This record gives sequence, C-alpha cells and structure tokens, in this order.
Amino acid sequence: MMWESVALCFASNHPSAEGHFPSNPIIPGALLLDEVVKLIAEMANRGGEIKIRSAKFHCLVRPGESLHVRWQPLAAGTIKFECWLIGQDALAAAGTLEIGSAPS
Repeated sequence: MMWESVALCFASNHPSAEGHFPSNPIIPGALLLDEVVKLIAEMANRGGEIKIRSAKFHCLVRPGESLHVRWQPLAAGTIKFECWLIGQDALAAAGTLEIGSAPS
C-alpha cells in the first residue's frame, strides 16, 4: 500500500509555547498526537471513533517547526503513521491508530 502525506505546521507563537516550557518551548506530545489524529481522520475521510494504539516520540518538536505527516492503512481499520521534521530529516513521532466505524 502507498503512503499518503501532508504537512503540519505549529505556529511560532503557538499558545502551548508559553507554558510548555518557559525559555525552552516544545510542542506537547498530547497536542502533537491530537493534531495528527485530526489530520489523518480528515484527510483519509474517515469517521468514527479513533484510538491511539501506539505512539512513540523520537525527538522534540518546537513551535515554528513543520512536520511531514505520512500514514498508511493496514488491515482491519489500523493506520500506521510517521511524523518527520521538515528540513531536518528526523523522525519526531510514529505509531498506529485504529479507526472504528462511524457511530450510528
């Protein structure tokens, strides 16, 4: 199966930068995952409940940085994803999602 991809950018003045962490801002992992899940669900045109099956953070993502988010459908509603820092060729995060059927 082919990988699909899209860019994701966190603004340099992102609100999370103010408190996470002062003088050394990073994008919180929960925020990064939330944005990735929303992006993949929208781009893959998939509704329903989304579960994060696994996620691993490999390097820090800072406000103002952009990510190349790519994903690949696997079997039975599972999607593998990777987030690469654009311009640094560094894997920032990777994992798998499970997208269930849309609520009835």
